Amino acid sequence: MGKVNGKSEARNAELDLEHELPAASGDGDENVPRTAAAGESSVQESELHNLKAERDSLLDRLARAQAEFENARRRAGKEQQEFRDYAVADAIKSLLPVVDSLERALQVKSDAADLRSGVELIYKQLLAALAKLSVNPIVSKGEAFDPRYHEAIEMVETSDAPDHQVIDELQRGYKFKDRLLRPAMVKVAKNPGK
Repeated sequence: MGKVNGKSEARNAELDLEHELPAASGDGDENVPRTAAAGESSVQESELHNLKAERDSLLDRLARAQAEFENARRRAGKEQQEFRDYAVADAIKSLLPVVDSLERALQVKSDAADLRSGVELIYKQLLAALAKLSVNPIVSKGEAFDPRYHEAIEMVETSDAPDHQVIDELQRGYKFKDRLLRPAMVKVAKNPGK
């Protein structure tokens, strides 16, 4: 009997819902005036038109922003390239007096002593030009071997120098500001007694 009562209660609930809901057919809209439906349609069309206009405006702004970004990126790349070109030009400009001095030295007929003193002056001039560009030689001879700045070419057994001390420099190393350009090629002392 419990099943029969449960089925009849469900049927009664369905009948109540049918009375509360309007009919699905188009004839049951007697309560809604036709002018209101037409008014809603024009409001929706107006909102749709406004949304499309706003979308078009935003897409236009996005396209312009993308174009501005692309132009700024190209401009920045061009400025960086110009900066690099002119930085190299400044470096070359500081080395030109050294080239001029070498040309003058080659034109002069003189003895070995004068030639040597002229080359020494040019060497000092070149070191000054490099220092102006923040390129400095690494001091190696007499210093402790440092693998960050020195490249050991040979270990020499000697009792004249402490163990792992640079006793000779075969090729000078250079740094640009704090960056290593080239390590110094050195001979390092190997003192078995110490």
